[in-house]
Amino acid sequence: MTMALTNAFVLLFSCVLAISFCVWGKPATFLDDFRITWSDSHIRQIDGGKAIQLVLDQNSGCGFASKRKYLFGRVSMKIKLIPGDSAGTVTAFYMNSDTDTVRDELDFEFLGNRSGQPYTVQTNIYAHGKGDREQRVNLWFDPSADFHTYTIMWNHHHIVFYVDDVPIRVYKNNEARNIPFPKFQPMGVYSTLWEADDWATRGGLEKIDWSKAPFLASYKDFDIEGCPVPGPASCASNTGNWWEGTTYQALNVMEARRYRWVRINHIIYDYCTDKSRYPVSPPECIAGI
Repeated sequence: MTMALTNAFVLLFSCVLAISFCVWGKPATFLDDFRITWSDSHIRQIDGGKAIQLVLDQNSGCGFASKRKYLFGRVSMKIKLIPGDSAGTVTAFYMNSDTDTVRDELDFEFLGNRSGQPYTVQTNIYAHGKGDREQRVNLWFDPSADFHTYTIMWNHHHIVFYVDDVPIRVYKNNEARNIPFPKFQPMGVYSTLWEADDWATRGGLEKIDWSKAPFLASYKDFDIEGCPVPGPASCASNTGNWWEGTTYQALNVMEARRYRWVRINHIIYDYCTDKSRYPVSPPECIAGI
């Protein structure tokens, strides 16, 4: 047996002993786990692919996606959003099952602003093909001044959207009340930068100023920890996965305090309270999110 083959066997055996299966972890470079899906001329790799910049100009936006799909786990990226006047732009980081009308999807959408106005992050959740669950939060810092970590935690108990260590949205598994929850379809990880000035900033009132182009969003520290599909069939149902542990089944005391602070001080739109769209509250709003 060659030395390389011996090392590969030892690594595999150690992985099996430790947790009975391997889960995907942090890639060394962007291209280890991701592929460019749209306009490769508008994605710049930096520091040997450890970081990237997405570019939007009048010719094109751009996008990338994970090479694999995942069923449960945690996905995070550090992103520095477009500085200055970014009105009319959308920087999106999301998971999507890519299954058309019955898709599952978990969205971060960062809505550009006029200089001096707060950046707004919109989250949305599609479960079994049903979406229209938008919430909007004004960020309490300038996300274009430095990198911040944006995370989606997805397990059998809930889905949590984090900005750094602050939970800004929680969607609980209320299947016992016949409320859909994504758990059967693996999802890929995606990000795009594009022009959407018909709706992105103040409902489309603020248009993109192309004289400020190119618009740049920077990314680094890509981290996917989850059950890859295709992969071991038992991974997603294994209660030994760290993200299924007791610590991650509900917000802890500090997280719950931070979540309440966001809800009181920074949320600017919640579909649950929009009576013009939903005269009768959606069932998940009554059950608690």
